[in-house]
Amino acid sequence: MKRLVYCPVCGHELGEREEGGRIRQACSNCGYVHYVNPVPAVGILIEMDGGIVLIRRNNPPHQGRWALPSGYIESDESAEDAAVREAFEETGLRVELLELAGVNSFPEGPPISGLMVFYRAKPIDGELRGGDDASEAKVFQPEELPLLPFRTHREAISQWLERSQSPHKVPAAPEDEQPDFFIRPVESSDANELMALLALISANRELERESWREVFQRLRETDSLEVFVAVAKQQPPLIIGFVALSIVRALTEGRGLINDMAVLPTYQRRGVGAALLEAAMRRAERLNLHLLMINEQRANDRARAFYSALGFDEEAYMQLKLKS
Repeated sequence: MKRLVYCPVCGHELGEREEGGRIRQACSNCGYVHYVNPVPAVGILIEMDGGIVLIRRNNPPHQGRWALPSGYIESDESAEDAAVREAFEETGLRVELLELAGVNSFPEGPPISGLMVFYRAKPIDGELRGGDDASEAKVFQPEELPLLPFRTHREAISQWLERSQSPHKVPAAPEDEQPDFFIRPVESSDANELMALLALISANRELERESWREVFQRLRETDSLEVFVAVAKQQPPLIIGFVALSIVRALTEGRGLINDMAVLPTYQRRGVGAALLEAAMRRAERLNLHLLMINEQRANDRARAFYSALGFDEEAYMQLKLKS
């Protein structure tokens, strides 16, 4: 989000001060504090003819890609009213909301931080057609669903598939059976989904465009980097987490460093993180690495406790910061 230059209350030039544990823009003249809050939006899972309605986006971001009907909530309407309105504007269908399907957030954008409220719905009138921000609207059967460009939409579809009664449902696995995901090495076709997961890591949100281009290049070309992804067992497949293992070989020993790891919010506390770390540890052992380290400075308190429970010790290493 763009920074303000002048105070919206008195017009004085804004400075900065600590407020609520963060450095925020603030006015020294009138005391105004500029809080940057997420923008609320809605997404609609319209169930029709045994499938789900998607729209082809007519505008950036992701112009030309298929996505769920969605949009921002106006200041004078409820989330439910916004869902009904957006459904009609983008699909030509008047819908009845069936239930709240889930709430997700996208602090990574695009283009700004937001909160997404998803609803299940069914059509009660109208004719299916693309409109407003959609150039086309179409019903996709579960086995036909394309990979959606927005992370929150992918998670909503994944949850819908899990709950649906279609033969493509992925049932919840009992504790004594295999989980409903599997771990595999990264493939070149995973790059875009991996970049979206990287953006979930709070330490990465300040990266400039050029830095993201460098990340994308390293992901595709660096031999000393091993990446494993967790994939939900569904159609279409959904990458729900990843871990990146960097390998450093010295003259007398080798070390592994885990600097980036993320799991989709709706799949946390389901064993995904533990399975990813286990894959990284097995790989480190096969490579005869002497030490596996985790950059705990990029983790929150919950993640640190998780790493500690898996046997990682907090040790001090001398370091010199070369670049901010």
